[in-house]
Amino acid sequence: MTSEFELTDDTPVYVISVAAQLSGLHPQTLRAYDRLGLVSPGRAAGRGRRYSLRDILILREVQRLSQEDGINLSGIKRILELELAEQRSRLRLAELHAEISQLRAELESTRAVAARLATLLRSRGEGGALVPVRDTGAGRSSPQAGQVAETSLAPPAATGSASPRHRPADGQPAAAASDKA
Repeated sequence: MTSEFELTDDTPVYVISVAAQLSGLHPQTLRAYDRLGLVSPGRAAGRGRRYSLRDILILREVQRLSQEDGINLSGIKRILELELAEQRSRLRLAELHAEISQLRAELESTRAVAARLATLLRSRGEGGALVPVRDTGAGRSSPQAGQVAETSLAPPAATGSASPRHRPADGQPAAAASDKA
């Protein structure tokens, strides 16, 4: 975490005269570049321009592209936009790689749990319970208080009547209970 007194490369601290001196450009040139959107410095409370170290490095790059490579200002603006887009893409790519790594770790963990559950299920044999379930139903034959009833993952046997779980509290089949209402 940064404090309010800590300076970074993006902290706008240099007034226009200092930024012009550090970049080797005239203050009027810096104002023109600001109007064209090549470099957008921060603003002080009195609306004065404040340049960051990153802004000064961009100004130097603009000067180099203009003087050494002969690129016009609209071309330089496009180059800067593309470089910024590339930087954002690289950051996004790094975020996605980190997310993929995390998802792979979660997948491996899930596979390990699934393998362990499959091993437990095989070791219990046919009809064995995998998950203990507390039976709290009233009026049914249930284990003593505090005991755990085991249930199987196998589907219930097909019978002609509804299972006790699907019956209303009065013991009537579901269809009969709905007719009484």
